[in-house]
Amino acid sequence: MPSITSQYLARYRRLAGDRSDALLPVTGAQRRFALVRSLDPAGRPDLVPMCFAFPSGTIDPERLRAAARRLAARHTALRSRPAVVRGTPMLSVGDPDVDVTRPTLVPGETPADALRRALASWDAQGPPLRLFLVRDEARGEDILAVVLDHAVCDGRSLARIVDELGAAYAEEATGARVAPGETEAELAAYRDAVLRQLAAEERAETAGAAAYWADRLRALHAHAPPPRPERVPGGAPPSGAAQARLPAHDGGVSFPGLLDACRSAARELYGPDRAVPLGYPWGGRPAGAEPVVGCFLNTLVFPADTGPGAGPEATADGWWDDLDRADVPFDAVVAAVRAAGSGWTGGLDGLLTVDDDSRRPPLRLAGVEGREVHVDGRPVRGPFAVSVTQGAEIRLRMVWDRAVLDDETAHRAFDALTRALTHALRPPEPTVG
Repeated sequence: MPSITSQYLARYRRLAGDRSDALLPVTGAQRRFALVRSLDPAGRPDLVPMCFAFPSGTIDPERLRAAARRLAARHTALRSRPAVVRGTPMLSVGDPDVDVTRPTLVPGETPADALRRALASWDAQGPPLRLFLVRDEARGEDILAVVLDHAVCDGRSLARIVDELGAAYAEEATGARVAPGETEAELAAYRDAVLRQLAAEERAETAGAAAYWADRLRALHAHAPPPRPERVPGGAPPSGAAQARLPAHDGGVSFPGLLDACRSAARELYGPDRAVPLGYPWGGRPAGAEPVVGCFLNTLVFPADTGPGAGPEATADGWWDDLDRADVPFDAVVAAVRAAGSGWTGGLDGLLTVDDDSRRPPLRLAGVEGREVHVDGRPVRGPFAVSVTQGAEIRLRMVWDRAVLDDETAHRAFDALTRALTHALRPPEPTVG
């Protein structure tokens, strides 16, 4: 039977026809985002906001708009919009269209409130890169939100976007245009990278890999309670957040160590002796591809066992085996598990993302470095999500959907997560003798 990827490619080629320069195929990661958006009652896309505070008056909005349009013109993904042709997801390539929106605060609103309101009104059919600029009178700052549809970016792309937006802002002529040859070359490089990624996914969809994932994830069930808006306290944002900073010691903690710590949080949230589906992004540009901006990170699923017998060694052993099949796209994994008789439908009870702060350059505009800030309280896709930034210290954040999890339970889970990471980060005891 043809693989899901080969079936997708056949449909794409038949439907795109001679419009293949205007309608591009999407990676397995992008297919997942399209599916999640289609299943969301409100049709919400997954958004990635990066927010920076600058002293008031630093930013010239028109110059920023021109810089953002030059940035989008240089990168195919940033000037493409999601399209579904006869049920088949694609990217429709268009002209760069980036504006700087300046939300006006209504009485009683904070800048964070205004940004949350702006993001909540995001039109999924609009441009994938948008800028929002809000004045914080109390602090004498302007908050710039650089927001992307997750379907066109991953962690590696974010670093490049921040760096190149600053460089484009430094260019003097606001009317400068990107050379057509540069745009065409990047389009060819982007298309090549996507086709290489799809080829890798097609090769990975073997009968053996399907059997592996079916056995590995057979016992999974989504354990989070269904969302109930009445659970959200009156007047509270739709999500809660907690954060901590931990000493990194000798280089931080391994990825299996982070997964194991998330098991502690899952145990507090969903109880003992459960097989909790925890998703995490993994991957990179396919071999031989140019480092184009786009989304090339597959979502892998880790079955977090909250029973007493699970531990760091079992987590690490299972994770290393998983990486041997990491190119199998998410929808193919779900199909394999379902075909084996499992009741799991692909829902995730938690998400883990990890970043290296050395790969996140600060945004500089006209020589002024923006201070990165977080806008908490936005709607979140899953019941809870953990983000870890590793560097000289460990920056740990957890957010949760208040319509699913109450604050008290979520804070207990965050405390359990923090304790587990503190233990994993503890330097070894010195030996005597």
